[in-house]
Amino acid sequence: MGWKSKRENSKRNFELLRGIGKMNVLFISYDGMTDPLGQSQVIPYLQGLSKQGHKIHLLSCEKKANFSLHRDKIQSLLLYSKITWHPIEYTKNPPILSTYYDIKRLQKKSSDLHRELNFDIVHCRSYIAAMVGQRLKAKFAIKFLFDIRGFWADERVDGGLWDLSKTTYRLVYNYFKRKEKSLFSDADGIVTLTKASKDFILDSFKPQASIKVIPCAADLNLFVKQTQEVKTSCRKSLGLESEHVLMYLGSLGTWYMLPEMLDFFKVLKQVKPDSKFVFITADEPASIESLAREKGIDDKDIIVKRADRNEVPAYISITDMAIFFIKPCFSKMASSPTKHGELLSGGIPVVCNDIGDLKEIVDGDSSGVVIDDFTDAFYKKAIDAYQVGFDEDHLRSVAAKYYSLEKGISSYSKVYEEFK
Repeated sequence: MGWKSKRENSKRNFELLRGIGKMNVLFISYDGMTDPLGQSQVIPYLQGLSKQGHKIHLLSCEKKANFSLHRDKIQSLLLYSKITWHPIEYTKNPPILSTYYDIKRLQKKSSDLHRELNFDIVHCRSYIAAMVGQRLKAKFAIKFLFDIRGFWADERVDGGLWDLSKTTYRLVYNYFKRKEKSLFSDADGIVTLTKASKDFILDSFKPQASIKVIPCAADLNLFVKQTQEVKTSCRKSLGLESEHVLMYLGSLGTWYMLPEMLDFFKVLKQVKPDSKFVFITADEPASIESLAREKGIDDKDIIVKRADRNEVPAYISITDMAIFFIKPCFSKMASSPTKHGELLSGGIPVVCNDIGDLKEIVDGDSSGVVIDDFTDAFYKKAIDAYQVGFDEDHLRSVAAKYYSLEKGISSYSKVYEEFK
């Protein structure tokens, strides 16, 4: 059989798949697949969608250093999952102009791919990718799925990355806010992470497209109950015996409130003097330890450990109490912290503040404690509530209810099939 006949055969086979609701999808991400975020929050979804029969092509912007280190591993993983990867290099400098340059390159690449592969859907992760998908829809009438992830321009301001007192950033912010309206208007489908953000979008933008809420999922098959031997080994590796462990999981980045979490730890030490604060993070220990010293916390009470993703379930199993405080600001109403589902799946309750849908999940399902203010009085109240205790099996059931990766994949598949 010649190459032309094979191609026609393949095309006929895929047309049969389309007939039962399976779609040919271009997924665009400005985040790289060789970044931790891509590996935890993009690839698992796409693997599941590919397994369900959707044909996935993945276009992403990759940071040079990470791409050099992890390209072969990610390429093998995606090939095994029957996902076709089209990476291009991410441009960092100069600010703003580099983003414009990347958008133009993504637009050209996506157009070239569509002419060759004739996609049914362009699935766009966040605003930069959505600008590419919007143009693709305008040129080729392809269905455009806007997966917002958060209110991107406001995140840049709330996170201190764009200073609106400076003319350049004010102009850029205003441009993206105008663009935001057109993205919601042009989208054929919208996905957001929280009910709170869905209500805001409906009220503020009044889009014609349907909106689905799909929170950040956790891999409940990875974050499972650990044996006592594993727990003992992890404690020993951190120099711990029977101390009470407060844990923070993940990078601190722009949004997580380290000073306030350290203040909470100081109150915890008053209640439980043997407490240690363990950070499982890729962040540099020096910045954490330095701020802890400023707050009068002894160096021996702070432990910072870098762990590979497959090691994290073992380390969180030693936790008595987990914590994360997120900067309370407008853009965070769309926040769905992946770490929450991972901790719950490990049977660990959390102390957190009221962001996105967290209060509804935590209070509604008795799976932790939500503080109302960042004061010693509220910290003490949370610690007292914690000591009542939480059932590990119940916490895992809450993780399955809200954060199951399988449910997330099924929800995305239903969104795709609605475009048929």
